[in-house]
Amino acid sequence: MSAKKKKGNISKAERERLQREADEQRLREEEEARLIAEREENERLERERIEQEKQQLLELKDRERREDELNELRHILDENHSAVTTWESECRNKAKWERYMRCDGSPDPAVQPEINSFISLWREDSETQIQQVMKNCALALQLIDELDFLLSEGPEPSTAQQYHETVLCLQSINLSKLNQATEELLKFANSSSDIESGNMQTVVQDDNITLCLWANLNKNPRFKGYRFEEVGLGFELPKPLAVSDIAVRILHTRYDHLSHHSEREQVQRRRSMMEGFLTGGPSESAAEVQDGKIEGEGDEGESSKQVEEESRLVRSESRKRSAVSVISSKEGRKSSSIKLLEEGESQMEGIATSLEADQNDSNPSQAELVLDSTDIHIVDLQQFTPLGGVFYFDVFHLPPQSHIVKGWEMRELLETGLQVFPYPTEQSSTSVRLDEHSSTAVSLPVEVTVTLPDSIIFLEGPQVARWDPIGQHWRTDCISETNYDAETSSISFKMNAFYAFTLLQESYANMPFQSWELRPLGQDSALFTITGAFTEVSITIKDKQCMLQMEETKDLDHLLGKWMSPSELQKAMRRTGINIFVNEYSDKYVSINSKDPLIEHTVYEQMALMSSAVAFSWSRWNTQCGQEHLVLQACEQLEAVPVAEEMWSLYLLGAQRNQHLKMKEHDNSFSAELAEGSEFHSTFVHMLRQDMSIEGQARVRQSHYLYTDTIQRLLCATRVLTYS
Repeated sequence: MSAKKKKGNISKAERERLQREADEQRLREEEEARLIAEREENERLERERIEQEKQQLLELKDRERREDELNELRHILDENHSAVTTWESECRNKAKWERYMRCDGSPDPAVQPEINSFISLWREDSETQIQQVMKNCALALQLIDELDFLLSEGPEPSTAQQYHETVLCLQSINLSKLNQATEELLKFANSSSDIESGNMQTVVQDDNITLCLWANLNKNPRFKGYRFEEVGLGFELPKPLAVSDIAVRILHTRYDHLSHHSEREQVQRRRSMMEGFLTGGPSESAAEVQDGKIEGEGDEGESSKQVEEESRLVRSESRKRSAVSVISSKEGRKSSSIKLLEEGESQMEGIATSLEADQNDSNPSQAELVLDSTDIHIVDLQQFTPLGGVFYFDVFHLPPQSHIVKGWEMRELLETGLQVFPYPTEQSSTSVRLDEHSSTAVSLPVEVTVTLPDSIIFLEGPQVARWDPIGQHWRTDCISETNYDAETSSISFKMNAFYAFTLLQESYANMPFQSWELRPLGQDSALFTITGAFTEVSITIKDKQCMLQMEETKDLDHLLGKWMSPSELQKAMRRTGINIFVNEYSDKYVSINSKDPLIEHTVYEQMALMSSAVAFSWSRWNTQCGQEHLVLQACEQLEAVPVAEEMWSLYLLGAQRNQHLKMKEHDNSFSAELAEGSEFHSTFVHMLRQDMSIEGQARVRQSHYLYTDTIQRLLCATRVLTYS
């Protein structure tokens, strides 16, 4: 026992030796770790130094060639703009000559004596036969379309006012003549009565108008309603009307001559509110907010003629300044480096400043000025779009019918014209009922059923609005029990009186976009695909023409597969319910990816230049790079086939510098590290050129200016970099 204990004891000297060895080992390890850390730090510093030198060298090279790159880009854009302007001028002159040489008997609406004579003769024309009236109305609609086109060209204010007054006059006479034709049909209702029901019901229609008439000749108290099966329209009446001497008309015009009254009033209200805001605004940029509109955003048909005139002036000015001036103006704000194309800068700065003001949440903006919300029932025509035209739902006094007396046909002739039957009447106690929740007298409602037009796409169930002729608005009150049947594509609802009504869809229901892609199909040809919230839209571009393609079963033969100009395509798509285009108010209704508008517009210009040989696509990293930068995917694509996933490259674009990123779209985190062998460039065009093949560069150089202009218009009209 004592021997084991002695053996287990360690002397003090031994313990000190072991401790000394352990300390020495620890010190050696610490020294080795220090040396390793020091070596790694030196290596890191050396890498950073080399990287910094490389970065400085690249920046130096970029600065040295910056002016040359900007000048080259300016030259290309100026040449294209000049060529497009010349071509547009030649087209206008050719159109004027062709209109002058037209010998079809129709007046030239641009020549005031001619159109005034036409209006006077038409107003005094006593023709009331419905077929001839419809023919005359079709000619008037053609003249209105011509005047709308002339207004979109941005004429002088006095000329624009003259055109606008002519349009209003033609629209007024158009409806008046249809009323006269309706009266003529009703005068002979008993001769066209149905044997089974004893009432008269008839349908007359052409490409623009559907007229449904029902005359209550039998006055059967059991009558509930009638449906015009051939056109998918129907109505139901309360008992007091079923025994009254009345006629019911549903006049469906596939055009809309009412909404522009409300649009004009709403635009004027916005402007007055904006002027009040600008009066108290301290900044220079606020004074330019009202001019904010990017070129090609395409507001045709969606705002008043005055707005179209001003937006066209802004668009023409924005074309005069190139992407170079965008870059230069941004540099002037940031680093006071080179300043190019100083003339014309101020107007584009105003455009950009206004859009920046829209996107700045910290300051008052148009978001607070979109529409006075004191009356929640007034339809905001920036947020909602009427589709399918207007349905005029009216009830009239039935004109006196003829009687046969001793072989003579006798008819009472009235000079009052078509008389509206007052409903509800204030004195009639039989036409009202008490509201369940109050003692208020409420008129018995009339019901309407409408089958949605096959030529219109409703992405969601439509809303119904009625026209207020006093306030000149579409309103959603006085409408109840709305029922939409998706299977039969029909909607039924009740109203407390007879109103003109329309069907509404949210203007931006298909936004924000889920993705987009622009890829070349050959020389001066490309395919622009946008995947929206509800549907995918593909637009084929060839030279200066566009063609819409969609997977739809509806009757869209008037739109799908038809070659059109960009402006015609935008109008047609909006009228059909396929809206992928934005305007200056769109960001108030859509959650957007806010970007600097100057940089965005610059990128669209350069994408258009390269689109014959380079494919572009959206990137999820665009939402995470800040307002001053854009991220998108691009790659050279010379074949008309889908782009392989591994071929895409990411590009980070800014006001002063563009770079090819090393990272890929599906990486887990964002990195601004430059791709191996790549360099900085002042323009996106030169950035893409550095890796392009000779064939690709040749295709870009041969791109036609009209094709480039068409691509740019579509990009600016959709603003996919902000609305995706």
